Amino acid sequence: MTVLGIETSCDETAAAVVRGPSGALILSNVVRSQIDEHSDFGGVVPEIAARAHIEVLDRITREAMQEAGCSWDDIDAVAATAGPGLIGGVIVGLMTAKAIAMAAGKPLIAVNHLEGHALTARLTDDLDFPFLLLLVSGGHSQFLLVKGVGEYERLGTTIDDAIGEAFDKTAKLLGLPYPGGPAVERMADKGDVTRFKLPRPLLDRPGLDMSFAGLKTAVRTQAKKLEPIDDQTVSDLCAGFQRAVADVLATRTRSALDLFSERFPDKEPVIVVAGGVAANQEIRSSLTRAADEANARFIAPPMSLCTDNAAMIAWAGIERLCLGPVDDMDLSPRPRWPLDQAASGVLGSGKKGAKV
Repeated sequence: MTVLGIETSCDETAAAVVRGPSGALILSNVVRSQIDEHSDFGGVVPEIAARAHIEVLDRITREAMQEAGCSWDDIDAVAATAGPGLIGGVIVGLMTAKAIAMAAGKPLIAVNHLEGHALTARLTDDLDFPFLLLLVSGGHSQFLLVKGVGEYERLGTTIDDAIGEAFDKTAKLLGLPYPGGPAVERMADKGDVTRFKLPRPLLDRPGLDMSFAGLKTAVRTQAKKLEPIDDQTVSDLCAGFQRAVADVLATRTRSALDLFSERFPDKEPVIVVAGGVAANQEIRSSLTRAADEANARFIAPPMSLCTDNAAMIAWAGIERLCLGPVDDMDLSPRPRWPLDQAASGVLGSGKKGAKV
């Protein structure tokens, strides 16, 4: 099957064409970032994001189709993010997908954005269910058990800030540019991780929940004590912050792998990391070590598939299309849509998809 995917949930406008499920192949994956539009504001402005999607989505979609060498006759379905995300952007992408599907006479598949991240490893690697997923992005930090398409069990989450949000807020309080995650990582490369003793919140408690607000506050407290801070101090604070986040994730990952082995003693333990924060090299390294210590397989998609993209949406569309039912044109976008509630069913019609 060949599926056109559309992604507009935040500040990337993306379209892609993917073929699968056997011999999975990304035929095109076009992404247009809105960093320039939002950099002056230090974060994403929802109305600006929605308008930017409107301005470029038709061109991005044409580019994806041309790069894939496909006509509408070659497309079997249209998949689009239907949530969660900024509602204005989600509406733009989903309405565009509806229009294309109606005009071309193709099935429509509404995809949970987080499910796109969750299933990306099955696009890039030979991976069977079940497996563990660590989803780390600007708005989400969760450990999930992925049992099948549409079957997700949340094992732990952040009780306050998501990791990407904590990176962005830390960057802002240290005077670093948007987007904050890459800026913190660049400064951390020049920093001394031993200079500041920063907390590792919640690690004295059982379970897989996480907390990052206190860590961010600790960085602010240290910065206030040393004002005005020089570039080396900023680098040292970034290095300490980044190492603390990596330590928390590694510790929780080891616990998650222990839990997986208890529940599935006959299965090879696998931990998949997905989401924009998965592009951070120190976090990847710490998670790789944690997996090695647990004799588990570690999978991280290529950098281009960690941040928001439409290839993951197209692939999730293929995975859902294999189940049979598709979505109705009267479905509505969902700005809030937890992944553990992303059942294999239709958003708007009440029909249910097949069980995996």
